[in-house]
Amino acid sequence: MEVLVFLVPMALALGGLGLMGFLWSLKNGQYDDLEGAGWRAIADDEPNPER
Repeated sequence: MEVLVFLVPMALALGGLGLMGFLWSLKNGQYDDLEGAGWRAIADDEPNPER
């Protein structure tokens, strides 16, 4: 049971770190264009050469 003295604060600290990372990504616009990345992944970069 005394291991909980270490595990609970460590779990809370890691959860807070994850929350801070998520809020930082929201602030910096990581989720502004949700559809653009999907379309860029399937779009052709170079046009097909004429035969």
